[in-house]
This record gives sequence, C-alpha cells and structure tokens, in this order.
Amino acid sequence: MRTIIQEQGDCTTAMFIGRFDTAAASIAEQEMQPLFVCSCPEITLDCSKLEYISSSGLRLFLGLLKSTKPKGIHLYITGLNDDLKQVFAMTGFNSLFEFK
Repeated sequence: MRTIIQEQGDCTTAMFIGRFDTAAASIAEQEMQPLFVCSCPEITLDCSKLEYISSSGLRLFLGLLKSTKPKGIHLYITGLNDDLKQVFAMTGFNSLFEFK
C-alpha cells in the first residue's frame, strides 16, 4: 500500500492506494504522520484507489479523526467503493465521518 499526501491551498489530501491491511498499517501510520500535525482547515482522505481496509486501517482513520476534531479541522472521506462503504456501515464509522 502507498499513501500520497498533497497540499492544495487550504486543503490537504491523502490518497491511499492498494490494500490497507494489518501488514501495511505500520508503514501507513508513518506516512500519515504529517496529517496528525497538519494545521490546514480541511483534510480529505481519498480512498478511490483503496481496495481493502482492515481494522488496523480503520483504527488509524479514527485516530486521525480524534486528533483533528479538537483543532477544528474538517476531515472528509471520498471515493469509497461499495465494499468499503459496507465496512464503514457495519462498523458504524459511517456515522463518525463526513463523506464527499
């Protein structure tokens, strides 16, 4: 799995490519560190090229949400395929996150 982070104006976008499984979570956590210290008003997690997400990946997304919310940063998720939408619905994460 790869994570590509790009800043565009007031928005930071992180694109996730591949399978966000348990084995990839430790690398993804390192690659996501700039998002945890970001001071921009909006972060978008682009999952349009994400094939799979494990509980470890969901944990990192939740950790990022908990880190950004008190700072007033809006965290959005975009590009979920049908399988990922089902995972978010089954875990209740669809009620925690904002989607574009």
